[in-house]
Amino acid sequence: MELPTPEDLREWRNEVELTQSDLAERADVSQPLIARIEGGDVDPRLSTLRRIVNALEEAEGGILRAADLMHTDVVSVAPDDSVHEAKQLMDDAGYSQVPVIRDGIPQGLIGNSDIRQHSKENVGDLPVADVMHQSISMVEPDATIDEVDGHLDHNAAVLVVKDGETIGIITEADIASHIS
Repeated sequence: MELPTPEDLREWRNEVELTQSDLAERADVSQPLIARIEGGDVDPRLSTLRRIVNALEEAEGGILRAADLMHTDVVSVAPDDSVHEAKQLMDDAGYSQVPVIRDGIPQGLIGNSDIRQHSKENVGDLPVADVMHQSISMVEPDATIDEVDGHLDHNAAVLVVKDGETIGIITEADIASHIS
């Protein structure tokens, strides 16, 4: 990735029709800092530059957020459901795993690998809570596509949560469809 020069930042800001004050407010920095960066007087920290670039991308409509990518029809099971019910739901929906949610609040995930790795013969009769794994990746609706993508490096799905309640789900396929 090539970092924008001070001239690039000034031209970009002008193209999206923002004043230095507007950009400063969106990037949560001071207007004099924007002026000094654009003038080449200050070499900003990477975190500051990232906030400025994100603000410029958002101003031109270029930043995708979790809310833009998520599916709001989250297929899930409850912790008290049987593993057999969860497996049937996954098979019917064509999913390898589903979130475990109680009253809108994420509790964990259950997947085919969790079921296969369980040692009991009667695993289908057990409640989902006994077989699920509690590690689950969650983001807020305003998380950027880069943040979501980072979570997907280690997880097959990311739940979108607002005020502690599940409002959506994002998978690798959702990211891929927006990149291509």
